[in-house]
Amino acid sequence: MKYRERFERQVVREDVWIPVQGGRTRLHARVWRPADAGHDPVPALLEYLPYRKSDWTAPRDAQRHPWYAGHGYASVRVDIRGHGDSEGVPGDEYDATELADGVDVVNWLAAQPWCTGKVGMFGISWGGFNSLQIAALAPEPLKAIVTVCSTDDRYDNDVHYTGGAVLGIDMLAWAGTMLAFAARPPDPASVGADRWLPMWRERLGVLEPFLHTWLAHQQRDDYWRHGSVCEDYGAIDAAVLAVGGWHDPYRDAVLRLVEHLPQDRVRGLIGPWSHQYPDRGLPPGPAIGFLQETLRWWDQHLKGADTGVMREPLLRAWINDPVPPATSYDVMPGRWVGDQAWPSPRVSWQERPLGTDGTPPVLVRSPLHTGIDAGRFFPFGNASDLPPDQREEDGRSVCLDSAALTERVEILGRPRVRLRLDSATPRAHVIARLCDVAPDGSSTLVTRGVLNLLARHGRDRAVEWSPGTYEDVEFELSAIGYAFPPGHRVRLAVSDAYWPWVWPHGERGELTLLPADSTLVLPVRAAGEEPPVRFEEPEQAPPLPVTYDVPAEARPERLVTHDVAAGEWTLEVDPRYGGSRTYPDGLRYEENARETYRVRSDDPLSASAVSAWTIRLTRGEAGEQEEGRQWDAEIVARTELRATAVEFVMDSHLEARANGETVAKRAWHRTTPRTSG
Repeated sequence: MKYRERFERQVVREDVWIPVQGGRTRLHARVWRPADAGHDPVPALLEYLPYRKSDWTAPRDAQRHPWYAGHGYASVRVDIRGHGDSEGVPGDEYDATELADGVDVVNWLAAQPWCTGKVGMFGISWGGFNSLQIAALAPEPLKAIVTVCSTDDRYDNDVHYTGGAVLGIDMLAWAGTMLAFAARPPDPASVGADRWLPMWRERLGVLEPFLHTWLAHQQRDDYWRHGSVCEDYGAIDAAVLAVGGWHDPYRDAVLRLVEHLPQDRVRGLIGPWSHQYPDRGLPPGPAIGFLQETLRWWDQHLKGADTGVMREPLLRAWINDPVPPATSYDVMPGRWVGDQAWPSPRVSWQERPLGTDGTPPVLVRSPLHTGIDAGRFFPFGNASDLPPDQREEDGRSVCLDSAALTERVEILGRPRVRLRLDSATPRAHVIARLCDVAPDGSSTLVTRGVLNLLARHGRDRAVEWSPGTYEDVEFELSAIGYAFPPGHRVRLAVSDAYWPWVWPHGERGELTLLPADSTLVLPVRAAGEEPPVRFEEPEQAPPLPVTYDVPAEARPERLVTHDVAAGEWTLEVDPRYGGSRTYPDGLRYEENARETYRVRSDDPLSASAVSAWTIRLTRGEAGEQEEGRQWDAEIVARTELRATAVEFVMDSHLEARANGETVAKRAWHRTTPRTSG
């Protein structure tokens, strides 16, 4: 990593209030811009998040916002309403108020004397989502966006549902995380010593766990259509650079965006990365000079310079070379390829039958802890994120293997399966994993897909199966670029359970699969000469001097235990988003989180998931409390999800304390019918 100490233009930083909704609410913003922008205006770049610029994203912000400012942009980081230091109260994710506020911010930035009137937006995850969604609202000054690790489909490609199935792991975990995050107070250093506590009380009084809303909408309805730009790609006028990683769950959106947006204003980039910006150097690499690459995008679309970025291939993608299974890779072997169109004429669909006329039916009845080795839904660059050797998972599944390959087979895109099967129960799931099996028997997970059989006729409806009836079902696996080498076998592993990724239906079932009438369809990319795809080495602004704690007591990131007598499996996860740290201004941020998932191998109603968080923010010494210079705020949150045969049961608890005294204590108990989950 190269840290850029000096830039062509001197950078100044200021904190400002931005009025929205006619001035009734103000959002707090941090602006990095060239010192001379007052008489030599520059375009503005906006990153718009709920994650608190004053602490949680401050280290990441310091890597990129000053860098953009030094290259002739006003780079602006805004806290969403009701989060961080902004006024108002928190709402649902990506709700109409958030997006309307964002439009107001774009227009406000364009009207500043230091701005040329042209604005770009960028962000990863939440910020990538709302960049796309605000682009679909088409505020006139917004000319270009860079959306990283985001999705165009909030129902079928987000943290709530996959293939129409309830995402047990992140439906609960992210709802619990956001309950704790939304409960964090504003900082007295920004809003004032006399205002922070009343603002905090107001926020705490209106909080509602996201989980209640998400589980109230188990099919694709208007709630999920809102903010899903796949409903109308034509609404987006801005130029879109869509970026993803093969180890990020949102990567499919990149392929959809380059397919459906006009080629003269979209480009796609998919690397080997996890849910991180591609310049941060977190596993798996290699990292790239992402800031330089985005600068080409901004200069092209906000300054009118011909940077050559629109002469790059429509899609630049990394093809992973085969690797032994591991839970982390510092650098993935492979290479960059470029396709001038998508779907690419270099990719053809190769059908691989899963059996012959003589292959008998097979019974798919997986233990309910199948999926315990799935890895993290959101790989974050941590040591235990990726799936380990899949041999144990394969042993809990029906495996349909090819013969040993005689030549290298490269795939790029979304594999799909067509399965002829029968379900013994009206409700069931089917999960397909594509694995690379080496001669020594080790099994590397390449990609996977899920289908809730209730959603086989469309995600907007729930149609029960008629047991005793065979049907053909077809579904896609997540996109991947991967090369199977000669001598290896291609394995399709089929299961009817995948815990904790997929919440089990209320009745224990089984599937009967006819391999002779079933097919794996691979997007095989032809070999040939490649246009050169190159990137600069990573470069950032100097890092923020933050001191990170060394844990006093080491604990595993992911711990699996098995109570043999009870048949119960427990997965405990430390998400390790950032841990505890101290900032240069003396702010101390402490964070402790734990997720726990339990299931018995033979009882779908035993499934339970718990998210527990403690967050503490302090500044100053205890003896300074009377002088108003000491700040101590703590949040303790717990969210639990379980289910009966007919309903989901949700329990959440939250306690907020200021200087050791309780400010608010809230508890929620909700149930909702299992209409599809």
